[in-house]
Amino acid sequence: MKGQTQSIKYRRLNAQGFTLIELMVVMVIIGLLAATVAPKIFGRVDKARQQDAQAQIELLGQALDLYRLEKHKYPTTDEGLEAIAPYLKKSLPKDPWGSDYEYQSPGKEGRGYDLISYGADKTEGGEENDMDIVSWKNFE
Repeated sequence: MKGQTQSIKYRRLNAQGFTLIELMVVMVIIGLLAATVAPKIFGRVDKARQQDAQAQIELLGQALDLYRLEKHKYPTTDEGLEAIAPYLKKSLPKDPWGSDYEYQSPGKEGRGYDLISYGADKTEGGEENDMDIVSWKNFE
């Protein structure tokens, strides 16, 4: 029994952890996996934000249409989206990038109103993640 106890102590001393090389190999593998997966995940997050902005614009548009049915007109630009707050279940949302939606009534080109989210760059125009999401055309 005494020999068996010494054998267990010996095994514990030899099995204390990983070598530096083993840890470095694992870190390199994790880094390579992160480098290939991260861009795909972040690309989907950007697209999801744009789809969320489009869905919110559509919901705000429905509330604007309800307002128009009751008042026989859309709220003016000065009245803003605050005028439709009673028609929303929750408070007036901000776009997925934390900005207010831009509202103009009457809209350009004969539209009753224009609703705009300026995207990640928060300025007019842009492509990809910075693309404007607007009420008069669907996001693709």
